[in-house]
Amino acid sequence: MDRHRRIVAEVASGVKDYFARREPFRISHGSTNSTRPNLKKRVVDISELRNVIKVDKERKSVLVEPNVAMDRLVEATLPHGLVPPVVMEFPGITVGGGYAGTAGESSSFKFGFFDQTINEVEMVLADGQIVKASKNENSDLFNGAAGAVGTLGVTTLVDLQLLQAKKYVKTTYWPVRSVSQAVRETREHTEGSTGEKNDYVDGILFSKDHGAIVTGEMTDELPPDTKPQTFSNPWDPWFYLHVESLTRSSSQPVVEYVPLAEYMFRYDRGGFWVGRSAFEYMRFPFNSFTRWFLDDFCHTRMLYRALHASGIATRYIVQDMALPYPNAAKFIDYTDKTFNIWPIWLCPLKQSPQPTMHPHTKGDLRNEQMLNIGLWGFGPKDPVTYLAENRALEKTLGEMGGMKWLYAHTYYTKSEFWSQFDSEWHEKLRKKYRADGALPAVYDKVHVDINKYTEAMNKNLGMRLKNIWPIGGFWGIWKSIRSKDYMLHRHATWRSRG
Repeated sequence: MDRHRRIVAEVASGVKDYFARREPFRISHGSTNSTRPNLKKRVVDISELRNVIKVDKERKSVLVEPNVAMDRLVEATLPHGLVPPVVMEFPGITVGGGYAGTAGESSSFKFGFFDQTINEVEMVLADGQIVKASKNENSDLFNGAAGAVGTLGVTTLVDLQLLQAKKYVKTTYWPVRSVSQAVRETREHTEGSTGEKNDYVDGILFSKDHGAIVTGEMTDELPPDTKPQTFSNPWDPWFYLHVESLTRSSSQPVVEYVPLAEYMFRYDRGGFWVGRSAFEYMRFPFNSFTRWFLDDFCHTRMLYRALHASGIATRYIVQDMALPYPNAAKFIDYTDKTFNIWPIWLCPLKQSPQPTMHPHTKGDLRNEQMLNIGLWGFGPKDPVTYLAENRALEKTLGEMGGMKWLYAHTYYTKSEFWSQFDSEWHEKLRKKYRADGALPAVYDKVHVDINKYTEAMNKNLGMRLKNIWPIGGFWGIWKSIRSKDYMLHRHATWRSRG
């Protein structure tokens, strides 16, 4: 804690200096899973805040700094027989990112978004003051900063809840043969006694007539003569391809047992299925041998590095959207006709109390449960068409009572954006905690002006070159290699090495 206090004091001093000079600033934590353009100036660096301070077995909690990634967090808690209630599926997503962003995963139908599992946060306000926030102390700040993408203060420490871990997840793949069946059965697996039994629920739609709902129950029991299935080794299958193969011809549920950490990070290799796009872009064969041979490049940390560096993100559709259940199937039908992007991810969510900066349902469609639809794939190459289709996506989403995650490209006008949230509530918080004028506003931080980006690209030779195939791809590969992020997975202790 002495080291922590020293670093936080330095951060607070830097923030206070910017505040005194009336200069707005941004935060750098060293990595990101956002796909928004990264154009930071006047930066306060908090990258040193990357340690697990203490695991408390009696309280079932962990004191952790914001830049601790999910895999490092799990590696610290599992030896104590404990695990966070909500663990984001990508190992590189950080604790601070989970709080300041919107992080809902396959256990969120039970626990809600990641921030709902936090006891307390320490924050540096925009004037340099260090405060604590929880449901009992500065509760308006605690709730308001969740999902507000760092626009109310700088998170420097998190007291996170833990629960009892078990060795395996009994994993069941339930085949479905239509979109409406997938939506209906996803919800059914979260309700009543079935929902109480399940610890994890999500779904994959491979096409309009083939999908699988995936349910998981933590257990210490492994049936005799059963070999656990793993997904982290180079010779293991990618999870989504494995599920697709098992359920393609089956009419009955398929059961297997997966080590707990392997289950939580089952989508890491391939980044769900986004990694397949890299093979398509580079026009490289996609088969079990090439996936094994290029395994170092197929983990989410490396994929995000390459995506940012290559410039490909500017024409890639990466959107997570929460919809009320009654309109989910209709929305998927729309995305099929407009984008023809498959697979699609389904994740049931327990929404947060309002007002909130998280996606939520309102009015007649308001319900405790929503359905997250993950749409990830190549969009149109032409910037004008790309923008038009993204704008149409946002409009259709709103008409169906849905909202999108703010980690990705956002094209709303300011009035369209704030029609979804309680702007008066948020701005009062900004003024109360002195963030107004010091930290970027939410809209300014998440809005992408593609016209300005295109203009900047036309003036920048390097950006123009990256737009030429395959230069951008090779540049992204080079930058990801230089990061050495592949070493983090090679040496990960959470992996089950068979």
